[in-house]
Amino acid sequence: MPAKSAAQQKAAGAALSAKRGDSPKSKLKGASKSMAKSMTEKQLEEMAHTKRKGKPEHKSGG
Repeated sequence: MPAKSAAQQKAAGAALSAKRGDSPKSKLKGASKSMAKSMTEKQLEEMAHTKRKGKPEHKSGG
């Protein structure tokens, strides 16, 4: 599942880092915190490795 925005991709990267133990889970906030709880490492990896070219910084509503 590819990321829909650069912000979503960054959140997935932060969640993946915490899930792997590279950074403390206590530092996670908002979307990255819920992603770490609800997604598998493989799902986070797929989202974090989405190509960023052409992605908006934030996904517009809808």
